Amino acid sequence: AVESAKGKYAHMLFNELFEDYSNALRPVEDTDKVLNVTLQITLSQIKDMDERNQILSAYLWIRQSWYDAYLKWDKDKYDGLDSIRIPSNLVWRPDIVLYNKADDDFSEPVNTNVVLRYDGKITWDAPAITKSSCVVDVSYFPFDSQQCNLTFGSWTYNGNQVDIINSLDSGDLSDFVEDVEWEIHGMPAVKNVITYGCCSEPYPDVTFTLILKRKSSFYIFNLLLPCILISFLAPLGFYLPADSGEKVSLGVTVLLALTVFQLMVAEIMPPSENVPLIGKYYIATMTMITASTALTIIIMNLHHCGSEAKPVPQWARVVILDYMSKIFFVYDVGENCTSPRREKEEEQKLEGDEGYQSRHTEVRSHLASRNDDCDLKEKPNGNFNKSYGAQGDINVRETVNCCSCYKMLIKNIEYIANCIRDHKANRAKGIEWKKVAKVMDRFFMWIFFIMVFFMSVLIIGKAA
Repeated sequence: AVESAKGKYAHMLFNELFEDYSNALRPVEDTDKVLNVTLQITLSQIKDMDERNQILSAYLWIRQSWYDAYLKWDKDKYDGLDSIRIPSNLVWRPDIVLYNKADDDFSEPVNTNVVLRYDGKITWDAPAITKSSCVVDVSYFPFDSQQCNLTFGSWTYNGNQVDIINSLDSGDLSDFVEDVEWEIHGMPAVKNVITYGCCSEPYPDVTFTLILKRKSSFYIFNLLLPCILISFLAPLGFYLPADSGEKVSLGVTVLLALTVFQLMVAEIMPPSENVPLIGKYYIATMTMITASTALTIIIMNLHHCGSEAKPVPQWARVVILDYMSKIFFVYDVGENCTSPRREKEEEQKLEGDEGYQSRHTEVRSHLASRNDDCDLKEKPNGNFNKSYGAQGDINVRETVNCCSCYKMLIKNIEYIANCIRDHKANRAKGIEWKKVAKVMDRFFMWIFFIMVFFMSVLIIGKAA
């Protein structure tokens, strides 16, 4: 019975209030009086942040309240009825819009009900999905913070007709749904009064500044960490043996991999002059890898210097072979470290070379003594020939033939020894160039390792 009575009075009240009411005019008794509209924004959810197009999509609850001078009643006459809920299109509503709207849809606001109180206060709560323009600064992407403004104001009423008052110093974040990409660090509200060039009257507005902080974990694991790991592969190209044939191909492969990641970042970022931090890191790393590939090509040319090359200069022999090789622990070509076994093999090799030299010297001395004997026997001596007669002549001819064989044999052995000596000299020259290339490989490997390390520390330090 009570509910029926209240419904009866509500119908009666509605008919009496809207009998001569018009929602086309501003509801004030004095046209010179300013109508105050209280605005409150509740942020419910961030739907999307389009960095490339610089558009913020948000789900908001917009609360507006004002006093209508023609919609008042005495609640005692209506059985204590103090409020009713009616469609919002039946009453006058302020034309408050989002100034920096970036949506192609110009549809009307959601036609929700308004709450009308007996003293004329109207409260209108309306949900809205807004798309606002936001100037995105991606200089420190993916460790960046953004500030997006939401400016609300009346489109046609100036400040002398409708004044906007923000009920709170900031937007309401109590019902905010946690976002997977962004953290909310505040939403302060500021009232501005601006005089535009078209009109002399002031136009008030309320600007809500949404402070966002990007959650960088996703980008660290998918963009930054792979780049760091790939960049550490570039210096290892200097550690590869030159005879493997994979030094240059490794550098080119790493360069192509970083190019793919660079294109992924370019698709996300807006085409602006501000290059993101991760983009700078990619460019620096790609430049470093290009330099390392070029140096690898030069070092491989040094490695493959053959017997036709000039000898290693004296300064390179002193600086690279004597000092730098000890600093970077580079030993003979083909060795990685020294060990007692290696030293023992070297000693045996030296002993073998000394034995070979001693045997070679002994053979040469023996052949030289025989040659001297032959020289003595070949001297013409009349008494010798007379004493021995025909038999002596035969012995002399045999001795001469034998001595000529020894002479030919000595010449052949000396020729072979000279060839072996030249071959060893040319081989030693090539080994020296290979060692120079190996020392330079180790030198540049550590230089590029230090560069990659400091570049990684630098980007993390700027992000912090």
